[in-house]
Amino acid sequence: MPPLRRSRAKAMVATGVVRARRDPLEDEARFLRSWFERPLVTGAVTPSGKMLARTMASYVDPRVEGPVVELGPGTGPVTEALIRRGLAPERLVLVEFNPGFCELLRRRFPGVTVIQGDAYNIRHTVGDLLRRPAAATISSLPLFTKPLDQRLDLLNSAHDLMVPGSPFVQFTYAVVPPIPARCEAGSYTASRSNRVWLNLPPARVWVYRRP
Repeated sequence: MPPLRRSRAKAMVATGVVRARRDPLEDEARFLRSWFERPLVTGAVTPSGKMLARTMASYVDPRVEGPVVELGPGTGPVTEALIRRGLAPERLVLVEFNPGFCELLRRRFPGVTVIQGDAYNIRHTVGDLLRRPAAATISSLPLFTKPLDQRLDLLNSAHDLMVPGSPFVQFTYAVVPPIPARCEAGSYTASRSNRVWLNLPPARVWVYRRP
């Protein structure tokens, strides 16, 4: 689906769907402080850039009904891209571990549901809150800080909560996929984007679906 036209995106900001414009320098400072305090939890030292956020959001079809779960939204660059993509804020369920980021997200994006909790335990954190299967899961979690078994459990748990065939979208700075691209058991398929060179550092988006 093509991206929203610029005029519509501006209108969404003007009407308060996105309440406050992000200050990139301020958000980078927040991320840096968080990284110094808990490097294995935050994972990145800077928020996702606009091009990476748009690339991740492009894999979500706003026409597919159901909530969209975002894991590790941080200061909200991907959240903003999802709203500009055409997702109503009320459809977004954000799971963030950092309580300071949670407060920021609630102020910045009126109408979204923000949950302070463990995104890796997605069944417990959001399973009881979803009234219907999710249309997509978008993850900015630092998956390489976790063992492969835990990454696979997260992927399977997310798919259990989604409409069959829905995307689990994950970005990585690494040259290898955060979850293996090939699945011998056939429980999921994987595809990847081109490398997003305009992000710092350059990143790639992987999309996992369960047939």
